[in-house]
Amino acid sequence: MTTETTTIETMFAGGRMAQRVPPRSSRAADRRRARVGLLFISPWLIGFFAFFVYPFLATLYYSFTNFGGVGAAKWVGLANYEALFRDPLFKTSVFNTFYYTAIELPVATASALGLALLLNMNVKGRAIYRTIFYIPSIVPLVASSLIFVWMFNPVSGIVNDLLSGLHIPGPEWFFSITWSKPSFILLGLWGLGQPMVIYLAGLQGVPKDMYEVANLDGAGPWQRLRYVTLPMISPVILFNVILQLVACISYFTQAQVIEGTDIGGPGTSTWFYVQYLYEQAFQFLKFGYSSAMAFLLFVVSAAIMVVLFKSSSRWIYYASEQQ
Repeated sequence: MTTETTTIETMFAGGRMAQRVPPRSSRAADRRRARVGLLFISPWLIGFFAFFVYPFLATLYYSFTNFGGVGAAKWVGLANYEALFRDPLFKTSVFNTFYYTAIELPVATASALGLALLLNMNVKGRAIYRTIFYIPSIVPLVASSLIFVWMFNPVSGIVNDLLSGLHIPGPEWFFSITWSKPSFILLGLWGLGQPMVIYLAGLQGVPKDMYEVANLDGAGPWQRLRYVTLPMISPVILFNVILQLVACISYFTQAQVIEGTDIGGPGTSTWFYVQYLYEQAFQFLKFGYSSAMAFLLFVVSAAIMVVLFKSSSRWIYYASEQQ
């Protein structure tokens, strides 16, 4: 009997168990395959630890320090977090971000889904309509923001010119405390093409026989939408909601571009959370303070995602789980 097929018998207090030792050649092959696998995924592992794990841990560490980017960081404990909740500009940025997210997320979700339902209908030229509604989403954010600044200019903008033709006084849009945040919400609806396309893909996957059965049962359009369409595309809705939620919470580029134009924003009424974080980090070099803001944003975002995923089992329908 060779070594590779040797069986080791081990004695225990209550009985007897036979344990087979795997062949040496098999163990060597497993280690070789593991090394080859690690070699192939090593670029991803290096990138993951260098660009995700290390920055995350560094941000967590610096959030407990007073660090200006040069020299050694001074440990201050929870002082940065305590200062955040005494900072009025921090509270303003949180309110503005929450206001924008609370309105933009449901409005954008309903609008993108409504467009997808309309563009999923069998009408002449629907490919052209789909292209028209998708094009704005591929325009760079900076260009889109500047286009909106020009269109909604309170003095010479095309929107106010059209309203004046209807004898309606146009608001000051981005320059008004009352209209600045609704203007950003309108700007957010400009790029609905991407979620619209994802909803269209989900609608294409709804089995046609389910609509036929619903028709035989006498279901109308609203009943088919509620009891067939929405449950079947609910995983797609969850996916889009998560993407849009992240975009709303980290809203930055459009606000920063518009704040930097001549039209600007009225005071801090359009001062968003990530804007304030950026200002503290790269204008005032308060890296410890901004790291505390970044980690707090991570905690809040993670908590929202956990609640979203935990509650998804109540309203998400997966066909594979019902089989």
